[in-house]
Amino acid sequence: MSIKNIKYYKHSKISGESRPAKWTLITIAVLFLCLFLLLPLAAVFAEALRNGFRAYFSSFTDHDTISAIRLTLITATITVPLNLVFGVAAAWAIAKFEFRGKGILITLIDLPFAVSPVVSGLVFVLLFGLNGWFGPWLVEHNIKIIFAIPGIVLATIFVTFPFIARELIPLMQSQGTEEEQAALVLGAGGWRTFFKITLPNIKWGLLYGVILCNARAIGEFGAVSVVSGHIRGQTNTVPLHIEILYNEYNFVGAFAVASLLTMLAFLTLAIKSFIEWKSAENLQECSDGSNRS
Repeated sequence: MSIKNIKYYKHSKISGESRPAKWTLITIAVLFLCLFLLLPLAAVFAEALRNGFRAYFSSFTDHDTISAIRLTLITATITVPLNLVFGVAAAWAIAKFEFRGKGILITLIDLPFAVSPVVSGLVFVLLFGLNGWFGPWLVEHNIKIIFAIPGIVLATIFVTFPFIARELIPLMQSQGTEEEQAALVLGAGGWRTFFKITLPNIKWGLLYGVILCNARAIGEFGAVSVVSGHIRGQTNTVPLHIEILYNEYNFVGAFAVASLLTMLAFLTLAIKSFIEWKSAENLQECSDGSNRS
C-alpha cells in the first residue's frame, strides 16, 4: 500500500467516512450551489445583457436610477459610521466591563435579528407617521421623517446595528483585559489605551463588521419599503427601484440595476475573504509570538 493510500485510509478511519460517501456529499453540495446560487446569478447577467451592452449601460443613465443609487449611497454613508460608533462602544462596554443590565443590552443588540424588517418599518410608522405618537408634533414643526430620507436612514440603522457589535463582542472578550490594564497601570489614559491597545487588536474584526453592515445597508428592502412611500426619484433606494422596474416589465433595466448589486456583493465577498485571511494571519502571528515568549 502506498503512502498516499495509507494517509487516506487513516483519515477515513478517523473521520468515519468512505470514498463513495465523500463524493456523494461533494456532488450534492456542488449541485445545490449551482442550482440555487450560480444559476440565478448567471440569469441576472443574461437578462441584463439580453439587448446588448448599449441597452445595459443606458439603464444607468435614467434619472430615477441615478436618484436611487444616490439615495442608497447617502443612506449607507450615514448608517455605517453611526453603527460603527455604536458597535465599538457597545462591544467595548460589554467585553471590558461588568455592569448591571449587561444581559439586557446584549439581548437588545440581537433584537433586529429576531424582528422582521417589515415589522420594524411599521414601528417607525407608528412612532413618526402622520397619525403616530409623535406625528402631530412633527407636522406642527414641519419635520418630515416617514416617506423621507430620515425615515429611510432610521429604518436602515435599526436593521444593521447588530453587525459591528456582534462581530466585535466575542473578539474583544477572547482578548481579555490584561493589555488595557497594563497600559492603565503605566499611566495611559482611557482614550490613549483605546487607540494604542484596543483598536489595533480589533482592526480586522472591526473592518469585517463594517463590510457586513454596509452590505446589508445597501441591500435592505423590507424596512425601507415600509417607511419610504415608494416616491419615484425621491425615496426609492436601489432594491425598491428594481422592484418598480420589474413590475413595469422593464426587465432589462431591472436586471441591469440588479447586476450592480450583484457586483457589489462579489466585491463584498472578496473583501470579506481578504479580511478573514489577514485576521487568521494576525492570529497566527500572535500565537507564534506568545509561544516564543
